[in-house]
Amino acid sequence: MSDADGLRGHACIHSYLRTLDGSPGVYRMLDERQAVLYVGKARNLKKRVANYAKPGGHSPRIARMISETASMMFLTTKTETEALLLEQNLIKQLKPRYNVLLRDDKSFPNILVTGDHAYPMIRKHRGAKKDKGSYYGPFASAGAVNRTLNQLQKVFLLRNCTDATFDARTRPCLLYQIKRCSAPCVEYVSEADYAASVRDAEEFLQGRTTRVQADLAREMETAAEAMEFERAAALRDRIRALTHVQGSQGINPAGVTEADVIALHMEGGQACVQVFFIRANQNWGNHDYYPKTGSGADAAEVLEGFIGQFYENKEAPRLLLLSDDIEERALMEDALSERAGRRVQIFVPQRGEKKDLVAGALRNARESLARKMSESATQTKLLAGLADAFDLDAPPERIEVYDNSHIQGTNAVGGMIVAGPEGFLKSQYRKFNIRGDDLTPGDDFGMMKEVLTRRFKRLLKEDPEREKGMWPDLLLIDGGAGQVSAVQEIMTEMGVEDLAMVGVAKGIDRDAGKEEFHRPGERPFALKHNDPVLYFVQRLRDEAHRFAIGTHRAKRAKAVGATPLDEIAGVGATRKRALLAHFGSAKAVSRASLEDLKAVDGISAGLAEKIYGFFHEGG
Repeated sequence: MSDADGLRGHACIHSYLRTLDGSPGVYRMLDERQAVLYVGKARNLKKRVANYAKPGGHSPRIARMISETASMMFLTTKTETEALLLEQNLIKQLKPRYNVLLRDDKSFPNILVTGDHAYPMIRKHRGAKKDKGSYYGPFASAGAVNRTLNQLQKVFLLRNCTDATFDARTRPCLLYQIKRCSAPCVEYVSEADYAASVRDAEEFLQGRTTRVQADLAREMETAAEAMEFERAAALRDRIRALTHVQGSQGINPAGVTEADVIALHMEGGQACVQVFFIRANQNWGNHDYYPKTGSGADAAEVLEGFIGQFYENKEAPRLLLLSDDIEERALMEDALSERAGRRVQIFVPQRGEKKDLVAGALRNARESLARKMSESATQTKLLAGLADAFDLDAPPERIEVYDNSHIQGTNAVGGMIVAGPEGFLKSQYRKFNIRGDDLTPGDDFGMMKEVLTRRFKRLLKEDPEREKGMWPDLLLIDGGAGQVSAVQEIMTEMGVEDLAMVGVAKGIDRDAGKEEFHRPGERPFALKHNDPVLYFVQRLRDEAHRFAIGTHRAKRAKAVGATPLDEIAGVGATRKRALLAHFGSAKAVSRASLEDLKAVDGISAGLAEKIYGFFHEGG
């Protein structure tokens, strides 16, 4: 990297050519501050870098990137496929300005039919597939999973309770009464009949519904002929529920068993990618994404960057149907196949049912982007109005809003939400568990000081030059002059004195709409009752309050079930349950003798000594 010291642009890039060979690998372009501008991969590093070293023939975007390049870094790999996988990892990690960046990259929920119990349960699952059983998905949202589970319970009467609840039941629960479960917990259904229902549910989730419907219809006719009208009516309801869940899946393609349909629409420098999930010949929902387009990348590059990052932590289906072709389709197929451990194909359909699926996804992408651009225009106006109302130098790019939540000082948490030109940035929200042992219960000033001190100490450490977009342009504080003065004092102590801050206080009657705004050294003022900026500030404050309250409730709920046993290494949920069942309470466990601890099922002699030592340190 030192070869290019003092050089810029084409000359800088050219200086690396003599040190490179024809190996595949990944290159990084850096600016004069060593910030990464771009990450790329190459089958032949020397040839790719030589292309950048040429003065002409580049798009305006690439020409700008080259002009800003002050140094480069290189990593060689054994194969080009390896280089592609490494490139996408680095892009997600480093977020370079000129790369296509996928935002809002979350995991999708699945339906899990458990496989470690005589009476399997059916439930929603998100995250790593570590539990034993069969997984079906992905579904586009938790709502799509919940709707499907709701209908599947009506049809197949499978349990959704935990094993601990199942083992503890002595009589059926409400779900049995409302015909959502067959009550295997109290043996109202035989193991063989329950297993048959599980098999039918799995066949449905695999798209094989014809036999299931035929069997239910046959059973209904038999029950009606035997004048078992109540049973026939129950079977009729199950058939209706099955028909409903099939219909609610939307467009169910006959000729596509498993695929992700990915369509891209670009307009005005912005992009929307719409992904439809087709599994078992059923549409399991869709999700839209708005990737950053790398300061002007074309459709092929945007789609290639999206696919590489989207499947970095997800398993690709056997088929991807695209609206636009990508430059290195075969290479992407190899990379996705390598990750999935089986063949993955990428196809740009030109006719037939597959083309219709892509057209539907493309229409959704176009409509979604139009809505997003309309919302962005409104948000831009609101931010400009905020700058005008609060006398800011420019519309804020990043607003941070803080709030605290506690009950008489217990389970205290601080919450920070973030908003900007694209609305609420939920991936940037942060929670702060209040640690201060010397705080008086309910000391809101002390809690705010702890939260802001931790937040800005970290910013000063991680981004002292304010180059990474992590620093706020505006702080909104829930409170009046006293709160703003306290916050200003905290900031001054840390040497951060150039951030705009505004306190939002309820008016005399404490009614929404009569808020007063406080700025350091200024008289308080109010906005007109119908001012859109006032509504915007109210939404920001309410969102911060919602987030802080939700975080507090989650902490409180966790604390209710907490015991000192949670702090002992080696005591997980199962052993904790065994100890509490044996002794009755955590307090009784703390008083138990070593021999009594050894007598508990699942507690080895070594673990018993560890537990005894935890409660009798120095004894």
